[in-house]
Amino acid sequence: MSAEATNSVTPGQMPGAVSGAVTPTATRRKARPRIDLRRLGRAALLGPASRGRLPDAISHVVEAHRAHHPEADLEPLRHAYVLAESSHRGQMRKSGEPYITHPLAVTLILAELGAETTTLTASLLHDTVEDTDVTLDQVRDQFGEEVRYLVDGVTKLEKVDYGAAAEPETFRKMLVATGNDVRVMSIKLADRLHNMRTLGVMRPEKQERIAKVTRDVLIPLAERLGVQALKTELEDLVFAILHPEEYAHTRELIVRNAARADDPLAEVADEVRGVLREADIPAEVVIRPRHFVSVHRVSRKRGRLRGSDFGRVLVLVNEDADCYGVLGELHTCMKPVVSEFKDFIAVPKFNLYQSLHTAVAREDGQVVEVLIRTHQMHKVAEAGVVALGNPYAPAPDEPADGERVDPTRPGWLSRLLDWQEAAPDPDHFWSTLREDLAQDREITVFRPDGGTLGLPEGATCVDAAYAQYGEDAHACLGARVNGRLATLSTVLKDGDTVQLLMGQDPASEPSREWLEHAHTPAARIAIQRWLTAHPAQAESQQQSEARIAENRTGVRPTDVPEPDAAPDQPADRSATGTVLTDLPGATVRLARCCTPVPPDEITGFAVRGGAVTVHRVECPAVARMKDGGRAEVGVRWGEAAECRVTLVAESFVRPHLLADLTEAMASEGAEIVSATVEPPTQQQVRHTYTVQLPDAGHLPGLMRAMRDVAGVYDVSRAQPQGD
Repeated sequence: MSAEATNSVTPGQMPGAVSGAVTPTATRRKARPRIDLRRLGRAALLGPASRGRLPDAISHVVEAHRAHHPEADLEPLRHAYVLAESSHRGQMRKSGEPYITHPLAVTLILAELGAETTTLTASLLHDTVEDTDVTLDQVRDQFGEEVRYLVDGVTKLEKVDYGAAAEPETFRKMLVATGNDVRVMSIKLADRLHNMRTLGVMRPEKQERIAKVTRDVLIPLAERLGVQALKTELEDLVFAILHPEEYAHTRELIVRNAARADDPLAEVADEVRGVLREADIPAEVVIRPRHFVSVHRVSRKRGRLRGSDFGRVLVLVNEDADCYGVLGELHTCMKPVVSEFKDFIAVPKFNLYQSLHTAVAREDGQVVEVLIRTHQMHKVAEAGVVALGNPYAPAPDEPADGERVDPTRPGWLSRLLDWQEAAPDPDHFWSTLREDLAQDREITVFRPDGGTLGLPEGATCVDAAYAQYGEDAHACLGARVNGRLATLSTVLKDGDTVQLLMGQDPASEPSREWLEHAHTPAARIAIQRWLTAHPAQAESQQQSEARIAENRTGVRPTDVPEPDAAPDQPADRSATGTVLTDLPGATVRLARCCTPVPPDEITGFAVRGGAVTVHRVECPAVARMKDGGRAEVGVRWGEAAECRVTLVAESFVRPHLLADLTEAMASEGAEIVSATVEPPTQQQVRHTYTVQLPDAGHLPGLMRAMRDVAGVYDVSRAQPQGD
């Protein structure tokens, strides 16, 4: 943009023909123009026309625009060109061309992609506010609020006002504007593409800096918006600047392959045409050469390249159903490589991409990839959001309500807009933006209510919680993934169903440990912001985690004393419910191994000292004693009396859990005899309590009260222990 504009020594010079111009020559179907940016280069620009006529300089733009929008009103383009040319008159690019060649070239790129008239109008004017005396108010007065919004969205912030933060804050501004209108980013991507095409006039260090920002930010954005035609060319241009030796080597590989006498891709394409002709399926079959970066990646993956590695066969049909018909014919008549099949029609990618992917094997062992899609799918695959036209235009029978709601706005963009507000400073925003965009694959997980969450690959339940609830996710206690309890550190997969278990305490605290499992900026920023705002609680958490770490090798006892009796000895009579026995005068003891309470089914065995030990019938000790020939003694429950029972509570880790749990137990009249809390494992912890109750009737209420404690997801009776 403005970095390439300089003042001309001959003010008023009109734009002439650009040297090295490339004129579009590919034949074009009337209703289905083929998008091919590589043949564009710079637009051929002619002199101005008389007032009221379309200037010859935008004839290429008009031709490309009319191919996609035959009925478009061209007056806004004529008006925008006249204003842009007169405003930029006298400015030169560092390449020596009149500056107007830049907005014209950017607009031509967008016109070839199928952008609608408003986008093209804003594209012609996109540098006027930044580089000339034209104001946003003037743009609004002459072209309307929509064009003003788009021009403002791509206008850079002044370094005078923002200093080193100018670039990060410009991108932040641009992202916010894109959230309301994705066409802002379309113009920016086309602008960067033309600047990258002409970057050779810059100093090497500036070329490298611009190429790195393009690689880290703009290429991922182009990928996420589905604008593959821009993304692939940007990748090749960045590749040539940052890796010139690898680029030269890849170029040599492509040139050498093009000189081969045989072409396996052409042979397979001919075979596919024959198969579809016999099946009476109308289709267009073409070869799609891989771009430089794609060839480089394949060569690194496979080593020595063969002819089939330099491209793919593309089959274009008219209807969705025809795609599956083509697939069936190819898999029937040719040798398919089943492991290569992917259906992106039934499950589109997050960037709108739809296609069937398969591969067929030749007799010589070469594998040829085949892409199958409709013509409309191909247009969207190449142009992404640009191919959608104006997503904000109301339906013919629907009045505009003035709101800018983009029905196509993808989940990743919503996430960017959410967390950028919380980024504390430009440097943090800039580094986090690059990190977020580096996660270039997205998964979709389902909520129990049928809604979905779009998350980057590798996201965990922590990320899902903050994506769904924002800072309210501090109260998250755990999750169920596909119906099964899971820790918050669980990594989610595409298609998982996630139910987040939320506490009700508004003062809930996130765990510092969650930072280790948070992959999205929204989650990390929210957690870190809470920890920064509550230093005392954060430090308390840190100390608690340190104590737990010291005890990782064993059980961590609480302050509740253990009873004197060993675990395998029976409890005293005073601690039991009333049990009647068929052995007169015998002392009755409840076995600690299974801690029976009414109304458990029980049995007894005589032990030394004239006592009878009472076990639950399912206790493993009962089977062992029977096998050893021990005779059972008849026992049964008498009147209710105080009893002792062992309970196991399963919970997620959170601050103050132990205090809340013991308080709930005390409120139900339970006297804790002993307790152990095992070291946490994957954010889960197991508590074991032996309690004394006034009578067995209190047990159901006690277990309910324990389950109601935030973080506790299960409470059960201790299972009888075997050998």
